Amino acid sequence: MIRLGAQLYTIRDFTRTPEDITTSLHKIKALGFDDIQISGFGPMDPQALADLVKELGLYVCCTHSPFDRMQNDLDQLIYEHKLMGCDTIGLGMMPPKYRRSLDALKTFVEDTRDIAARMKDQGMQFAYHNHNLEFEKWDGVLPMDYLIEETDPENFHFILDTFWIQMGGASPAQYIRKVKDRMKVCHFKDFAVVEQKPIIAEIGAGNIDFAECFRACEDAHVQDIVIEQDTCSRDPFDCLAFSFENLKAIAANH
Repeated sequence: MIRLGAQLYTIRDFTRTPEDITTSLHKIKALGFDDIQISGFGPMDPQALADLVKELGLYVCCTHSPFDRMQNDLDQLIYEHKLMGCDTIGLGMMPPKYRRSLDALKTFVEDTRDIAARMKDQGMQFAYHNHNLEFEKWDGVLPMDYLIEETDPENFHFILDTFWIQMGGASPAQYIRKVKDRMKVCHFKDFAVVEQKPIIAEIGAGNIDFAECFRACEDAHVQDIVIEQDTCSRDPFDCLAFSFENLKAIAANH
């Protein structure tokens, strides 16, 4: 059964201090979430955060972590994840220097190879989160396809994002199936059009076929679907609650 959770980047304005984090995690738990992705948190003692997560009975399915820490502080980063019982370290976006050309993308793949292998050796998993930039052709090549085809399936995994795939002009369900057995966590984020402009919306308030995306996640052996909303027109906790109810209804039909 796929776990349903919250990507806490959604509430990043409420997780800037240890006190904020404590209050917000209690609120997330009260909304009914047991599964979370940590992203956008301010500084907090790793042991204190791990203790809080365990106290609340929350499962940290993955994180988004800085690439410079993966390059320069990997052992400590892995240690902090193990404290929380989290086995997946996600990268939210490739750094700007890699977003220039196919040659730059090839360098990114090279630079992540050792990092991902070291994570694997310590029982962890590297996972890459897409935006729409991976659907802009560089030298005639689609970066998303290159990342899928030219990386080690055992070491290089994905955290696909439905909104950004749709924004890139591709099919979210199709790409979810393309990374079968290479994605533990998938981001569900809706795509709406308001005054002829695309916006990020609550699940069920936009146009993405999440029933098909859910089926694709089942086919791809995804373990966690987490709700994310980068921008909210109202209280982000209310947005998460609205999306959660709609996602639970979709899951109940599968």
